[in-house]
Order: sequence, then structure tokens, then C-alpha cells
Amino acid sequence: MSDEVPEIEKSPLSGVVTREGVTVRVEIYRLVEGDESWTLEVTDHEGGSTVWEDRFATDQDAYDEFYRVLETDGIGSFLKQQPGSTKH
Repeated sequence: MSDEVPEIEKSPLSGVVTREGVTVRVEIYRLVEGDESWTLEVTDHEGGSTVWEDRFATDQDAYDEFYRVLETDGIGSFLKQQPGSTKH
């Protein structure tokens, strides 16, 4: 078993988004070697994290999903989740 940390490629679409006075960090990334699909994670100002279980074929697909949720549910949907709530 290797103790090496896998190398991660971060998408240039990652960044900070602010709406309605709320700021979240959008992280889109994948392993450099192995699975080529992208992971989408959104972190709120308190460190709460929403990670999609589904993977995305491209980083643009991941960003499009973030934007769809942002437009449909609002930026508040990414804030620290309450117990018993579901993630995307």
C-alpha cells in the first residue's frame, strides 16, 4: 500500500461565487491519474461542504450543475446543511 497522496487537477472553472451577500467556494477537480471524471464540491463561509455523489464527464458539466442549482434553489442551498437534510 502506497503512502503517496494522489495528485489532483483543479479546474480553471473553480473559484469564489457571491450572491445576495453570501460567498461560496466552488471546487471542481479530478485525479491526475485514473478516473477522468470530475468532482464538484461547494464550501460555504463556515466550512460546510456539499459534495455531489455523481461525477461529471467534463469540468464544464460540473460547473453547469452548480449554476443550475444556484439558479433554481439559490445560494442559500449551499449553506451548512441542517441535520437530516440531503446533499445534491
